[in-house]
Amino acid sequence: MADDEMWDVTDVQGTPTGTLHRRGDGPVPAGSFHIVASVCVVASTGRVLVSRRAEGKEYPLAWEFPAGSALRGESSRRGAIRELDEEVGISVLPDDLVLAGRVVEERALFDLWCAHVEGEPEVTVDPDEVLEAEWVDLAEVRRRWQAGLFATPWNARFAQLWETLDDTVRGGL
Repeated sequence: MADDEMWDVTDVQGTPTGTLHRRGDGPVPAGSFHIVASVCVVASTGRVLVSRRAEGKEYPLAWEFPAGSALRGESSRRGAIRELDEEVGISVLPDDLVLAGRVVEERALFDLWCAHVEGEPEVTVDPDEVLEAEWVDLAEVRRRWQAGLFATPWNARFAQLWETLDDTVRGGL
């Protein structure tokens, strides 16, 4: 997460406006958005991968699915793939991703993708981003969310996407 990261500014449909925004320069302008992409990795065992944010990050030590902002010229799908690989060392192909849904946030368009993988791949965390990661069942994700253990933005995301996420996770098993 470098402050010199550049994001495409988009409209509410996710279409780039031709304007760029530098991470670290505050939020994108009001009425504009940037893309944030996340991946719920679903193992053939039925469990999903959650990661715990590093201590130095915003929302330190909170749980989430691997996520981050799409960079300049990067689609949501490509950003999701890159973030997953960077944060937990799991590589997937574009066709492996299924969009569970999009949440329109105040200044971001948040896309939650699901990727079904064989077994429970070994995880290699980036210590600047992730403290730890573990495979848990979806009921445990819900328990942690409801206990307030997920990063705060996930409250609204799960409230809007939980049913679809549950269907998408179960659909690949």
